Amino acid sequence: MTEIPKTLGLILAGGLARRMGGGDKAFLKIDGETILTRALSRFKPQCDGIVINANGDPKRFAAYDFPVVADDIPDFAGPLAGILAGLDWTVKNRPDIEWIASVPGDCPFVPRDLVAKLHAARIGENQPLACARSGEWRHPVAAIWPVSLRADLRNALMNEGLHKIEIWTKRHGVAIAEWPDKPVDPFFNVNTPDDLAKAEELVRENAGA
Repeated sequence: MTEIPKTLGLILAGGLARRMGGGDKAFLKIDGETILTRALSRFKPQCDGIVINANGDPKRFAAYDFPVVADDIPDFAGPLAGILAGLDWTVKNRPDIEWIASVPGDCPFVPRDLVAKLHAARIGENQPLACARSGEWRHPVAAIWPVSLRADLRNALMNEGLHKIEIWTKRHGVAIAEWPDKPVDPFFNVNTPDDLAKAEELVRENAGA
């Protein structure tokens, strides 16, 4: 297997959670454990450090003892603004790292082989970027990003007003890494109260999920 380069983990927790009535979806509990804690138990061992992207008061994440970086693109510009915040932090604080891997903060079943498979996909397809797909669904936020594209991303956000991930990644080339979506979709995300109830059900029915 190809050696995995140093990769910083970025958890994107900067969304507005409108369908949950506001607040931080990452702090919702499934089987007594927050979504963020569940995600970290799977994601952190794969990474050379973790950064959380979140707007508002960073102190609410103090219990996790990771750097918290806010978007510097105004008006909640979406996930690409969070990716840029992570890339900027990496350049300033971890110049030894050339890659970041991102996951959404509402994804409690993050695959334990995410980083390895994303790197394998981009290398195998000779592309600078890679994102995940499970079943028929692509997950553009569960992805690998090279620090070298940071300036281009900032230009797209600031000067072009481009906010859609898949438009930007298509410009550069994005490989796809595949996961099965049964018995549990590893990229199931919690957007609504019904999703939270479904996640509880999945944990009960699938030991180790």
